[in-house]
Amino acid sequence: MSILVDGNTKVICQGITGSAGAFHTKGCLEYGTRVVGGVTPGKGGQKDANGVPIFNLCHDAVAATGADATMIFVPARFAADAVLEAADAGIGLIVCVTENIPVLDMARVKRAMDCRNANGSGRVKLIGPNCPGVISPGSAGDGCKIGIMPGYIHKPVAEADSGKSVGIISRSGTLTYEAVWQCSMRGIGQTTCVGIGGDPVKGLNFIELIEMFAADDATDGVLMIGEIGGSDEERTATYIKAHPGKPIAAFIAGSTAPPGRRMGHAGAIISGGQGAAETKIAALRDVGCHVADSPADLGATMASALGLSTD
Repeated sequence: MSILVDGNTKVICQGITGSAGAFHTKGCLEYGTRVVGGVTPGKGGQKDANGVPIFNLCHDAVAATGADATMIFVPARFAADAVLEAADAGIGLIVCVTENIPVLDMARVKRAMDCRNANGSGRVKLIGPNCPGVISPGSAGDGCKIGIMPGYIHKPVAEADSGKSVGIISRSGTLTYEAVWQCSMRGIGQTTCVGIGGDPVKGLNFIELIEMFAADDATDGVLMIGEIGGSDEERTATYIKAHPGKPIAAFIAGSTAPPGRRMGHAGAIISGGQGAAETKIAALRDVGCHVADSPADLGATMASALGLSTD
C-alpha cells in the first residue's frame, strides 16, 4: 500500500510548457506516472512533446481528464494563484515544487486551504512549496512519481529484501534522496516518500503524514528528516508521545549552524532561542525516536529502529 498517490493517480502539470515543467513531466511519464494533461494559459488545444494535451485552465483539464493531482512548476510570482486555481478546480492533491514564493503569498494560500477544508467544500492536501514532491515506488505501472526526485533509487515494497518498508518524510530534498538510497541499499522498501519542503509556511507536515503512515498496513516504520528552525519537530515529538505506534527514526540537519543565520531554506533559522538542533534532537529522543548523529547513518538508524541488522 501507500499514502497520497498510487498507480491510479491521474496527474496534470501546471506550467507544462516551461523548461522545468517539460523536463520533469517527461521524467514522471518515464517512471510510469499517469500524467493526463498540462496547463498553460493561452496554449490550450496543443500537445507537448510527449503527446500530453494542454489546457488553458485547471477546470478544463480536470473536466477533460478526471485528474485528481497536480504538480506545479509555475514561476514564483504566479505560483500561489496556481495552487488556489487547482483547489478551486477540485484537485485533491497539489504538489507545489516552485521555490522562492513570498511568505505572504503562502500565508494567503494556507488560510484559504484551511477555510476550504474546515467548511467541507472539498478536502485538499498541499505538499510544498519548495519541495521535491511525492513518490510511491512501484513497478509495472503501479507506482507514481510527482515531482523531481530520481525514481531509480527507490525500492518498491514488493522488492524489499529485508521484508520491511518505511515511509519517509523530509524537509530537505537532497537528504530525502540520501535516506532513500541508504534504505534501498539495506533492502528496506519505501511505501511513500514525501518531501514537505523547508519554507516556513507550507502544506502537509510531519504530524499529518505520520498519522497517514500509521494507518497504512504496509508501512513498518517512519524516517523523518527535520532541520533547524521553527518548532515542527518538537510538536511532532509531543504528538508521538501521545500516540505511540510504529518505530520512528529521525535526523535533524543544521546542528553546526550559527544562531541568527539562515541556512539554505527560508525556515532554517535559529531565532529567539527556538529552533536549535539540540532541542529538537532531545525532544525526539525523549519520546523513543532513534536519532541519527550524521546523514551517513540514516539507513543504519532506520534499520536499528526496525530491529534489523546494522552491519
